[in-house]
Amino acid sequence: MHINFPLLLVIAVGVTGLLALLDRIWLAPRRRRAVAAYQAGAGTVDPDTLEKLNREPLLVEYGKSFFPVLAVVLILRSFLVEPFQIPSGSMKPTLAVGDFILVNKFSYGIRLPVLETKIIPIGDPQRGDVMVFRYPNDPRINFIKRVVGLPGDHIAYRDKRLFVNGEPVQRELLRTVQDDEVPAGHPLQALAKAEIYLEQLGAATHEARYKNMSQTPPPREWVVPEGHYFMVGDNRDNSNDSRYWTAPGMPTELWGMVPDNYIVGKAFAVWMHWPEPKLRNLPSFTRVGLID
Repeated sequence: MHINFPLLLVIAVGVTGLLALLDRIWLAPRRRRAVAAYQAGAGTVDPDTLEKLNREPLLVEYGKSFFPVLAVVLILRSFLVEPFQIPSGSMKPTLAVGDFILVNKFSYGIRLPVLETKIIPIGDPQRGDVMVFRYPNDPRINFIKRVVGLPGDHIAYRDKRLFVNGEPVQRELLRTVQDDEVPAGHPLQALAKAEIYLEQLGAATHEARYKNMSQTPPPREWVVPEGHYFMVGDNRDNSNDSRYWTAPGMPTELWGMVPDNYIVGKAFAVWMHWPEPKLRNLPSFTRVGLID
């Protein structure tokens, strides 16, 4: 079950705001009139009675207390910055499972909460950006990948190599490490390695990970439609992304390219690492920094 948190937040702001408005224009004046009438007609004013007449209903008190807090959260989350946690290793080594990241919500334009309609265009995704977006097959789920293809681009993937508009993405082998995604006890665990490359995508220089024992997929090519983006994970052999897109009507399940109205924002920083949020396992801040 997926909880639509933005919708719940909008509803909460609306309900608490309505309670605050109701108190301001109707309930509070009525309380003041009751207090004035009691003071004018009573010979001796009883403090307890006076307090009771002037007391806000409990629901109104809570509504007035929570409204400004919820409103600030809604504004920050919808238009400025939203936090996310990385649940999978598809963006290794750039992002690890348990990284808590911050996403800029206005880099690609101001959008209405819930409706996700762009109302103020500011900028567009650039090749190399790390972007959070709603999964094309299930918009209730958020994904994070790197922008490889822009509208109109020709993308190819062959021999584990990305090509953009006919040119191979420039890369340089940095190091070879043990493949930590192979289960312990696997007969080939000792032989499984991962090669870490430094790649250049647009203005972004980042690391990408390739498994030496994974199968090489058949070569494929795509043309990115207008208003869409081709997204790929940095963990190239362990990422479901736009490379697994097929033409509409084909029996294979679509992953899909990402339409503009599914964009959430640009990931720009890691602020905490906490793979298992439990008291016995405290968070770490060693991975804090900007996202390349």
